[in-house]
Amino acid sequence: RLSSGRRRHREPEAEGCPPGVGGSMRCQQVSVLYFARSAELAGLRSETLSVPRQITSLQLWEEIVKVHPRLAVIQDQVILAVRQEYVLLGDQLLVLQPGDEVAIIPPISGG
Repeated sequence: RLSSGRRRHREPEAEGCPPGVGGSMRCQQVSVLYFARSAELAGLRSETLSVPRQITSLQLWEEIVKVHPRLAVIQDQVILAVRQEYVLLGDQLLVLQPGDEVAIIPPISGG
């Protein structure tokens, strides 16, 4: 019975987490919200993904593109919002918590 309890504690390293991630790099479940063109390309408006707890904004984008390769076409135009704060794609280190919200915000054209 003890071994069953131990398995439950390992749950944050759920499927979808990049291979070889462990220790302080445990995975977190985050909510990803897709807006405008990103929702069209991904084929959905929201989902939950498992990503490393510590990750750069560019690596986070790359993890999302692995799940939805069609999003790659908007990489040069997209901005992320993590916990409702804008983040440019780059080497900015993010420390994610379970349930954090990541929004994919593509360019919005007027007219």
